[in-house]
Amino acid sequence: MNLHQFRFVQEAARRNLNLTEAAKALHTSQPGVSKAIIELEEELGVDIFARHGKRLKRITEPGQHVLKSIELIMREVGNLKRIGEQFSAQDSGTLSIATTHTQARYVLPVPVAKLREAYPKVNVSLHQATPHEVARMVIDEVAEIGMATESLADYPDLVTLPCYEWQHVLVMPTGHPLAQRERISVDDIAHESLITYHPSFTGRGKIDQAFAARKLQPRIVLEAIDSDVIKTYVRLGLGVGIVAEMAMRDDPLGDLVVRPVGHLFGQSVARVAFKRGAYLRNFVYKFAELLSDRLNRELVARAMTGHVNDYEL
Repeated sequence: MNLHQFRFVQEAARRNLNLTEAAKALHTSQPGVSKAIIELEEELGVDIFARHGKRLKRITEPGQHVLKSIELIMREVGNLKRIGEQFSAQDSGTLSIATTHTQARYVLPVPVAKLREAYPKVNVSLHQATPHEVARMVIDEVAEIGMATESLADYPDLVTLPCYEWQHVLVMPTGHPLAQRERISVDDIAHESLITYHPSFTGRGKIDQAFAARKLQPRIVLEAIDSDVIKTYVRLGLGVGIVAEMAMRDDPLGDLVVRPVGHLFGQSVARVAFKRGAYLRNFVYKFAELLSDRLNRELVARAMTGHVNDYEL
């Protein structure tokens, strides 16, 4: 048995048993993937996959155990590579970060700049995605670190730690009637034309829950994943925007009025995520410290071994 066989089995499972897609992802041929899997099954004496003709139909019970072992082996192979890079490359390399647009645009620029000052030989690769995709990229080792508000805590393969709390704000043109009010209620905005995030982004779930609790159906006229897009359409007069407060920090305003609505939608928590059991290089720990004054190397290292809970932060 060899690592190529392990990669082929793992990728076939990731690609919903589609060997053609697995072969594309691994830059090899479909017959080659199929042959390698069969050879591994013969060597182990068990079927990893049940088949109908030449097509894989499902993962067998022994196959589930094989996949768990392969996951451990491949994770440790990745750790070995990172250990080698750590001690041979003298703190150089690439830090891959998976995150949402809001974090990439409004939160990460300063930490990334400070990391580059501390580690000038380290390059940074940003992957912007949905929270679910962020989680998958960290689990699949496309990224070493993930950051988002939604979903990350739902994955047992991830170690997640809270970075900071934030609230939503209401954004509207200066002449809007609600701009005259200092404190706004859910009922005040229920019948407004609203522009806010796509349901899987940036605390949108809390917004929906607040309206549902009041048995109200909001008039959401536009959904976006990008805070700048939301602000653009507010400026065009399409409606009132609900955005994350950090999206307004560097906005010159002038033509917009901002009102906090944390009392309506509650506090949201941005979280940082690492793959459970992964070996973290020095500059990964440093970047975590730059993200939040709650995080330090010792705490992150303890969390990676399962000995830190949110309340300790």
